[in-house]
Amino acid sequence: MTKPKEKSLIDAIDTHAHVFHRGLKFIESRRFTPNYDAALDQYLSHLDEQGIARGVLIALSVLGTDNSYLLDSLRSAPERLRGVVAIDPAEDLDRLDDFASAGVVGVRVNLTGGLPVPDFRTGAWSEVAAELARRDWHLEINDRCERLTQSIEPLIDAGVRVVVDHFGMPDAKSGVDDPAFQQLLSFAASRRVWVKLSGDYRFGAELARQAAPLLVDSFKADRLLWASDWPFTQHEGTENYRAQLSKLETWVPNQSDRHVVLCETPAELFKFDKNP
Repeated sequence: MTKPKEKSLIDAIDTHAHVFHRGLKFIESRRFTPNYDAALDQYLSHLDEQGIARGVLIALSVLGTDNSYLLDSLRSAPERLRGVVAIDPAEDLDRLDDFASAGVVGVRVNLTGGLPVPDFRTGAWSEVAAELARRDWHLEINDRCERLTQSIEPLIDAGVRVVVDHFGMPDAKSGVDDPAFQQLLSFAASRRVWVKLSGDYRFGAELARQAAPLLVDSFKADRLLWASDWPFTQHEGTENYRAQLSKLETWVPNQSDRHVVLCETPAELFKFDKNP
């Protein structure tokens, strides 16, 4: 396999991947059922093949708030991995210290499929937001672009770092001129929002090519992240790891900016330069 040309991949970080196996207990309300294993060893092999130093494991929606396999995986490679968990806000607030000891640095809220947007201003989620701000952790949002404002605004007000998945999932019909995507761009001024350049196959590769320069111009490289989204759930037959890495050269053509996106920005956000 041809090695990537980037001179600095030895310090690069893949900020979004999932690990699981078919023996785990998937939630009944899941959108899909994996019929294969995505084991940690497989993922680390992909990192090794591409010369990528480190990775971030993200909670998978079909597992609900069961983070056990993710946490076990983090503990098996503590210098190389960090994690982002899914939680029950009413039950798991007192577990954050245990999560932190395993290498967790953030919480994910996956709203794919139109799940209700949590109320981050009151109740249990507001307590979570306050605790994330205190710990300087981030909250990762996976949602369609037209609903992101409902999550981002209260989290910024609470002092929380916000990470937006997959370009913000812009609307394929409306494109980059859509008011919701323009609103996402405006959140760059807060300096509290990061966006992952990943998963273009989930909303459209051409739209990603149009959105990328606008995101770079608004957010700058120090608020952008790259991720493989391995193992490309529900798109396994059309995507591969090397192709995801190659796309970054198109999305961020300036090599110095790519170094920041691949290395410097995720090292700080995911706390690789200090103990989690």
